[in-house]
Amino acid sequence: MTLLVLGLITVLVAAAGYGYFAFDLRGHNGATDPTTPPTSEAPATNAPATSAPPTGARPSPSVKPTFAQHGPGTFAYAPGSGPVVGTGGTLYRYRVAVEKGVPVKPADFAALVDATLGDERSWIGGGTLRLQRVASSAGSNFTIYLATPGTTGDLCLAGGVDVRIGGKWYTSCRVGSKVVINLDRFINGIPKYGASLDVYRQYAINHEVGHALGHGHEVCPSKGKLAPVMQQQTIAMLGCKPNQWPYVNGKRYAGPAGRV
Repeated sequence: MTLLVLGLITVLVAAAGYGYFAFDLRGHNGATDPTTPPTSEAPATNAPATSAPPTGARPSPSVKPTFAQHGPGTFAYAPGSGPVVGTGGTLYRYRVAVEKGVPVKPADFAALVDATLGDERSWIGGGTLRLQRVASSAGSNFTIYLATPGTTGDLCLAGGVDVRIGGKWYTSCRVGSKVVINLDRFINGIPKYGASLDVYRQYAINHEVGHALGHGHEVCPSKGKLAPVMQQQTIAMLGCKPNQWPYVNGKRYAGPAGRV
C-alpha cells in the first residue's frame, strides 16, 4: 500500500511539471570579445538547424517543464570553475548563466555545457584551442546564457540579430561575447529533427560556441550526409542528417559556406 501511494505521488508531481529539469550526459568523455560579427541560426531574415548520433545521454523526461515566455532578464551563474580541456593552443575561458526563474539549475546546465565542450569531438578536437569554464567573477572570452524566448530575443536583437521565425522568438544566437541558447528550443527541440533532444542540445551549444570561436555558417555538403555543426539545423536539414559535432572520426567536418 505504501509503495502504491508513493508511486501515485510521483506521477502527480511529474504531471504538474514543476521543479527543476535535470539531465545527465555521459558521453566521451583573460578576456576580450571575439571579433567575429553577430550570428544566429536565423535565415537571411531570421534562423537554422541539425545534429548527430546520441552519446549515451539519458532520455529526456516525457513530461516537459513549463516556463515563462519572457523572464526577468536577470541571471544566476554556475558556481566554481572547471578543468582546462584540450591538448594545446589558445585558451578560451567561458562563463555559464541561466535566467532566474526557469526550470533548469545553473549547475545542471553548466554540467551539460562542460560535457559537450569537453568532448574530443567538439571544438577542442583539432588540438588548436583549449576551453575552460570559469566563475562569474573571472575574466572570460564569452558567456553562455540559457534564456527564455523573450529574453533571448532582447539579447539577440540588441546585438543586431533577429531570431524570430513566424513571429516567435525561435532560434538561438551569438552576439559579441554572448552565446544565447533559447530555453524553448532547449526544452522542446524542433519538429522532425531526426535525433534525440540531447543531440539537439549539444548541436545548439556547439553551433553558437562555434560562432564565438570565429566560425561562420555552412550548408549541407550532399544529401544523405551528416550536417555540418555550423549548418543552421534549427531551420532546415537540407537533406543532411543531424550532427552535433565539429569533429567526426577525428577530422574537422565542414560543409560549403552559406546560409539556409
